[in-house]
Amino acid sequence: MKKIFIDGKAGTTGLRIYERLSERKDIELMLISDELRKDVNARKEMLNACDIAFLCLPDAAAIESVSLIENPDVKVLDTSTAHRTNPAWAYGFPELSDAHREKIMASNRIAVPGCHASGFISLVYPLVEKGVLSEDALLTCHSLTGYSGGGNKMIGEYESPELDEAYCSPRQYGLAQTHKHLPEMTAITGIKNAPAFTPIVANYYSGMLVTVPLFKEQLNGANLDEIRKIYSAKYHGPVVQYKSDIGEGGFICSNKLSFNDGMEIYVEGNEDRIMLMARYDNLGKGASGAAIQNMNILLGVDETTGLNFEV
Repeated sequence: MKKIFIDGKAGTTGLRIYERLSERKDIELMLISDELRKDVNARKEMLNACDIAFLCLPDAAAIESVSLIENPDVKVLDTSTAHRTNPAWAYGFPELSDAHREKIMASNRIAVPGCHASGFISLVYPLVEKGVLSEDALLTCHSLTGYSGGGNKMIGEYESPELDEAYCSPRQYGLAQTHKHLPEMTAITGIKNAPAFTPIVANYYSGMLVTVPLFKEQLNGANLDEIRKIYSAKYHGPVVQYKSDIGEGGFICSNKLSFNDGMEIYVEGNEDRIMLMARYDNLGKGASGAAIQNMNILLGVDETTGLNFEV
């Protein structure tokens, strides 16, 4: 039975991973006391005694944790931003290509994708791969997310009995266009220019909708049906699925997949202007669900083990 350690269990992602793994009988979950969770020596001991380590930490702490690992057999799943653009690490989005999946299976170091980045990359990577989008394309990305993406501090702010009126309406952030996911969005898709990115946090707990709008002039001659066929061929489950019909009366709800670990891909619009959309949970396929999916791949079990696909 494989031993699993979560370094950073107190955070939003770490806690959700812990809650899921604590119900499983096919692994042994290694626990560290609250008094020792920041003790370097205690963490080092755990990190070197486990088979798989989840890092649910800020970037600097995640880098430190990796430096503490001396056991060459320990596999690391890092949910921070620290290693996502490092070519020595596998990028943990197996649906992108056979090469991505094979690298995950063979690697001891896997970077779990970022929440906003997961939607953008799922939409843009296949079109760059097929030559529909040029590497020098200038793109825009709009992302609407629940407040749990901001961690415990933001959750506390939104769930406070004295909620500030300003929090009741959607709030755009990342205004300086330096969001930490931009390098990942650029590097993994292979585009040369970071997109103009407009993340927005709204007053609901979890769920995410990422949209990339395109003009026909950007598509190198491809049309709406050809784009749909590209997604249909690439994304057909069990976790990421292209869907042909939203079925919500001309609307698309951003939190419909809250607490769900799947991702839905949609293409709407017309021959002049096209909307690419990815809907998922920022704490599911955008965080802990993706981390557990990658762990399952490393363990050689069904990759959906312990995941939830109920709506």
